[in-house]
Amino acid sequence: MAENNGATGAVVGAFVIGAVAGAAVALLFAPATGEETRRKLGQKAREGKEKAAAFARDGRDFVQRQRENLGAAVERGREVYDQVRKETV
Repeated sequence: MAENNGATGAVVGAFVIGAVAGAAVALLFAPATGEETRRKLGQKAREGKEKAAAFARDGRDFVQRQRENLGAAVERGREVYDQVRKETV
């Protein structure tokens, strides 16, 4: 399942990069002045950077939550194992 999440993240990342590249090309070929085009590209770059940072932050939060859940599950498993072991001895 972890491999699937990694593949999904890679696909989403590739999609975002493709969308940004497509938007940049569309702006470059749109009938606008150079100054206006540069302003639009700068704005889109800032928006993309903000979205990428949010995506990375959400990813780190998700990994941290899963790590905490796994740690709690392992601890609970140890407790149950110790309890069963004491009951059988």
